Amino acid sequence: MTPVLLLAAEKESAEVTDWAARIGWVVGLALFVALVYWLMREGWKWRGTLQGDLPELPSAPDDPGPARLSMSGRYHGSTTAGQWLDRIVAHGLGTRSRAELTLTDAGLDVVRPGANDFFVPAHALREARLDKGIAGKVLTEGGLLVVTWEHGDRLIDSGFRSDHAAEHNEWVETLNDMINKTETEGAR
Repeated sequence: MTPVLLLAAEKESAEVTDWAARIGWVVGLALFVALVYWLMREGWKWRGTLQGDLPELPSAPDDPGPARLSMSGRYHGSTTAGQWLDRIVAHGLGTRSRAELTLTDAGLDVVRPGANDFFVPAHALREARLDKGIAGKVLTEGGLLVVTWEHGDRLIDSGFRSDHAAEHNEWVETLNDMINKTETEGAR
Protein backbone atom coordinates (compact mmCIF):
# COMPACT_ATOMS: atom_id res chain seq x y z
CA MET A 1 0.00 0.00 0.00
CA THR A 2 1.07 3.50 -0.63
CA PRO A 3 1.52 5.94 2.26
CA VAL A 4 -1.38 8.10 1.06
CA LEU A 5 -3.83 5.24 1.36
CA LEU A 6 -2.62 4.37 4.85
CA LEU A 7 -3.29 7.92 6.05
CA ALA A 8 -6.78 7.84 4.66
CA ALA A 9 -7.53 4.50 6.26
CA GLU A 10 -6.46 5.71 9.74
CA LYS A 11 -8.80 8.70 9.88
CA GLU A 12 -11.79 8.38 12.18
CA SER A 13 -15.12 10.10 11.95
CA ALA A 14 -15.77 13.15 14.13
CA GLU A 15 -17.12 12.60 17.63
CA VAL A 16 -20.91 12.90 17.87
CA THR A 17 -22.17 15.78 20.05
CA ASP A 18 -23.85 14.65 23.27
CA TRP A 19 -26.93 16.88 23.10
CA ALA A 20 -28.43 15.61 26.36
CA ALA A 21 -25.37 16.71 28.34
CA ARG A 22 -25.21 20.05 26.55
CA ILE A 23 -28.90 20.78 27.18
CA GLY A 24 -28.47 19.73 30.81
CA TRP A 25 -25.64 22.25 31.28
CA VAL A 26 -27.64 25.03 29.63
CA VAL A 27 -30.70 24.33 31.80
CA GLY A 28 -28.51 24.14 34.93
CA LEU A 29 -26.88 27.47 34.10
CA ALA A 30 -30.27 29.09 33.43
CA LEU A 31 -31.57 27.84 36.79
CA PHE A 32 -28.46 29.19 38.55
CA VAL A 33 -28.91 32.64 36.94
CA ALA A 34 -32.62 32.62 37.90
CA LEU A 35 -31.72 31.72 41.51
CA VAL A 36 -29.16 34.55 41.74
CA TYR A 37 -31.69 37.02 40.28
CA TRP A 38 -34.38 35.86 42.74
CA LEU A 39 -31.96 36.22 45.69
CA MET A 40 -31.03 39.76 44.59
CA ARG A 41 -34.72 40.67 44.30
CA GLU A 42 -35.46 39.27 47.76
CA GLY A 43 -32.50 41.22 49.17
CA TRP A 44 -33.88 44.42 47.65
CA LYS A 45 -37.31 43.75 49.17
CA TRP A 46 -35.74 42.90 52.55
CA ARG A 47 -33.78 46.18 52.52
CA GLY A 48 -37.07 48.01 51.89
CA THR A 49 -38.66 46.17 54.83
CA LEU A 50 -35.76 47.11 57.11
CA GLN A 51 -36.22 50.75 56.09
CA GLY A 52 -39.96 50.62 56.77
CA ASP A 53 -39.58 53.15 59.60
CA LEU A 54 -38.91 55.89 57.02
CA PRO A 55 -42.00 58.14 56.86
CA GLU A 56 -43.92 58.69 53.64
CA LEU A 57 -42.29 61.16 51.29
CA PRO A 58 -43.86 64.63 51.24
CA SER A 59 -45.54 65.83 48.08
CA ALA A 60 -45.13 69.28 46.58
CA PRO A 61 -47.40 72.03 47.88
CA ASP A 62 -50.18 73.31 45.62
CA ASP A 63 -48.44 76.67 45.18
CA PRO A 64 -44.67 76.28 45.70
CA GLY A 65 -43.93 79.72 44.28
CA PRO A 66 -41.79 80.75 41.33
CA ALA A 67 -38.92 78.52 40.25
CA ARG A 68 -35.44 79.69 41.25
CA LEU A 69 -33.74 76.93 39.26
CA SER A 70 -34.84 74.00 37.17
CA MET A 71 -32.88 71.07 35.82
CA SER A 72 -33.52 68.04 33.71
CA GLY A 73 -31.36 64.94 34.12
CA ARG A 74 -31.13 61.66 36.01
CA TYR A 75 -31.84 60.65 39.57
CA HIS A 76 -29.25 58.05 40.63
CA GLY A 77 -30.59 57.11 44.05
CA SER A 78 -30.47 57.99 47.72
CA THR A 79 -28.24 56.76 50.52
CA THR A 80 -27.78 57.35 54.22
CA ALA A 81 -25.85 60.63 54.45
CA GLY A 82 -22.12 60.10 54.48
CA GLN A 83 -22.39 56.40 53.61
CA TRP A 84 -22.39 56.33 49.83
CA LEU A 85 -22.96 52.55 49.62
CA ASP A 86 -25.93 52.32 52.03
CA ARG A 87 -28.73 52.66 49.45
CA ILE A 88 -32.20 53.62 50.63
CA VAL A 89 -34.89 51.73 48.71
CA ALA A 90 -38.00 52.47 50.80
CA HIS A 91 -40.75 54.50 49.11
CA GLY A 92 -39.07 54.15 45.70
CA LEU A 93 -35.97 56.15 46.62
CA GLY A 94 -33.75 53.36 45.28
CA THR A 95 -35.23 53.48 41.78
CA ARG A 96 -33.07 55.21 39.20
CA SER A 97 -34.97 57.33 36.72
CA ARG A 98 -35.13 60.47 34.67
CA ALA A 99 -35.83 63.49 36.84
CA GLU A 100 -37.00 67.07 36.57
CA LEU A 101 -35.79 69.16 39.51
CA THR A 102 -37.34 72.48 40.42
CA LEU A 103 -36.05 74.63 43.27
CA THR A 104 -38.46 77.14 44.78
CA ASP A 105 -38.55 79.03 48.07
CA ALA A 106 -40.74 76.20 49.38
CA GLY A 107 -38.13 73.51 48.62
CA LEU A 108 -36.88 71.05 46.03
CA ASP A 109 -39.46 69.29 43.86
CA VAL A 110 -38.27 66.06 42.21
CA VAL A 111 -40.58 64.82 39.45
CA ARG A 112 -39.67 61.34 38.19
CA PRO A 113 -41.59 59.85 35.25
CA GLY A 114 -42.20 56.17 35.94
CA ALA A 115 -41.19 56.45 39.62
CA ASN A 116 -42.44 58.11 42.81
CA ASP A 117 -42.10 61.89 42.84
CA PHE A 118 -40.99 63.54 46.06
CA PHE A 119 -40.56 66.97 47.57
CA VAL A 120 -37.87 68.16 49.97
CA PRO A 121 -39.15 71.13 52.02
CA ALA A 122 -36.70 74.05 52.34
CA HIS A 123 -36.40 73.54 56.12
CA ALA A 124 -35.27 69.92 55.55
CA LEU A 125 -32.41 70.80 53.16
CA ARG A 126 -29.00 70.49 54.84
CA GLU A 127 -26.26 70.70 52.18
CA ALA A 128 -25.48 70.53 48.48
CA ARG A 129 -22.15 69.44 47.06
CA LEU A 130 -20.47 67.97 44.02
CA ASP A 131 -19.27 64.40 44.41
CA LYS A 132 -18.11 61.53 42.26
CA GLY A 133 -20.30 58.67 43.39
CA ILE A 134 -23.36 57.32 45.10
CA ALA A 135 -24.50 53.68 45.52
CA GLY A 136 -23.88 51.92 42.25
CA LYS A 137 -22.90 55.01 40.23
CA VAL A 138 -19.40 56.45 39.99
CA LEU A 139 -18.60 59.40 37.75
CA THR A 140 -15.70 61.77 37.28
CA GLU A 141 -14.84 64.08 40.18
CA GLY A 142 -17.67 66.60 40.61
CA GLY A 143 -19.93 64.82 38.11
CA LEU A 144 -22.77 64.26 40.56
CA LEU A 145 -24.93 66.79 42.40
CA VAL A 146 -25.57 65.41 45.89
CA VAL A 147 -28.28 67.02 48.02
CA THR A 148 -28.33 66.18 51.75
CA TRP A 149 -31.73 66.48 53.42
CA GLU A 150 -33.47 65.37 56.57
CA HIS A 151 -36.47 63.06 56.48
CA GLY A 152 -37.86 61.76 59.73
CA ASP A 153 -34.84 61.17 61.93
CA ARG A 154 -32.49 60.36 59.02
CA LEU A 155 -30.13 62.42 56.93
CA ILE A 156 -30.33 61.35 53.31
CA ASP A 157 -28.01 62.01 50.36
CA SER A 158 -29.74 62.05 46.97
CA GLY A 159 -27.67 62.01 43.78
CA PHE A 160 -28.60 63.80 40.57
CA ARG A 161 -26.82 64.27 37.25
CA SER A 162 -27.92 67.10 34.98
CA ASP A 163 -28.12 66.69 31.23
CA HIS A 164 -25.83 69.76 31.24
CA ALA A 165 -23.18 69.17 33.93
CA ALA A 166 -22.17 72.85 33.85
CA GLU A 167 -25.39 73.58 35.81
CA HIS A 168 -24.16 71.70 38.88
CA ASN A 169 -22.07 74.56 40.30
CA GLU A 170 -24.99 76.99 40.13
CA TRP A 171 -27.20 74.46 41.91
CA VAL A 172 -24.66 73.95 44.70
CA GLU A 173 -24.27 77.71 45.25
CA THR A 174 -28.00 78.45 45.15
CA LEU A 175 -28.97 75.53 47.40
CA ASN A 176 -26.28 76.31 49.99
CA ASP A 177 -27.24 80.03 50.00
CA MET A 178 -30.87 79.04 50.48
CA ILE A 179 -29.95 76.64 53.31
CA ASN A 180 -27.82 79.26 55.06
CA LYS A 181 -30.62 81.81 54.73
CA THR A 182 -33.17 79.35 56.14
CA GLU A 183 -30.89 78.49 59.09
CA THR A 184 -30.23 82.18 59.81
CA GLU A 185 -33.95 82.98 59.80
CA GLY A 186 -34.67 79.94 61.98
CA ALA A 187 -32.09 81.08 64.57
CA ARG A 188 -33.89 84.39 65.16
